[in-house]
Amino acid sequence: MDNAGKEREAVQLMAEAEKRVKASHSFLRGLFGGNTRIEEACEMYTRAANMFKMAKNWSAAGNAFCQAAKLHMQLQSKHDSATSFVDAGNAYKKADPQEAINCLNAAIDIYTDMGRFTIAAKHHITIAEIYETELVDIEKAIAHYEQSADYYKGEESNSSANKCLLKVAAYAAQLEQYQKAIEIYEQVGANTMDNPLLKYSAKDYFFKAALCHFIVDELNAKLALEKYEEMFPAFTDSRECKLLKKLLEAHEEQNSEAYTEAVKEFDSISRLDQWLTTMLLRIKKSIQEDGEGDGDLK
Repeated sequence: MDNAGKEREAVQLMAEAEKRVKASHSFLRGLFGGNTRIEEACEMYTRAANMFKMAKNWSAAGNAFCQAAKLHMQLQSKHDSATSFVDAGNAYKKADPQEAINCLNAAIDIYTDMGRFTIAAKHHITIAEIYETELVDIEKAIAHYEQSADYYKGEESNSSANKCLLKVAAYAAQLEQYQKAIEIYEQVGANTMDNPLLKYSAKDYFFKAALCHFIVDELNAKLALEKYEEMFPAFTDSRECKLLKKLLEAHEEQNSEAYTEAVKEFDSISRLDQWLTTMLLRIKKSIQEDGEGDGDLK
């Protein structure tokens, strides 16, 4: 069956499902078998939604899953209702990001009511990703990553919570909310430095926290660096720590060339990502405000 044929069949199923819902509302049928008709309607809406999916009509699929979700709720089938709202959200993601968020939020409300916080956290991440990529609203993405981290922490899923918090920290620093970023990087660094499997990552978190300090105030960065070396002696021998010391020295001397050279040398072995490049450029600007130089790192 071609896409048009699938869509026609889906439209017929939707019409049939609506008839069943209306029939269930009549008084006599409501007394005798009203629920059966609603269950049948539920099944029809779900079948229609899958037909629309095959025809790649994502909005219609999302709407059909939504109708099924509402009927499941009427039947007190909370889990089925939440599953249908998630299916609706996944379909809408391809056509209407805001509607996808509305459906996922409806699923989250049901899951939290049922005490299923790990699943709710997972869907908060999906919403955060829609805000990141589709709607480009970083503040709202941050809020959903934070909520997800809270739920994961409550369920003792610390590794998943940390992943969400690191997203929050990266965005907070980009938005110049440095104190918030520092607190998260320090907290995650302290949590991971004693874990044999994760301690290698701790140096990256202390490095990022120190860079955020550096943008705000050079003295703060020096004090933070001393604190991190004391907390985590392995940090002292890391390339990140050595780079920070060179950058602090160059900054103190207002030596833009030495700063650029230190960054170049680091980048030749460990490629700088976009976030690190942005932060290092912000620090370099504070040297250039007092002296001359170009606004590049390389």
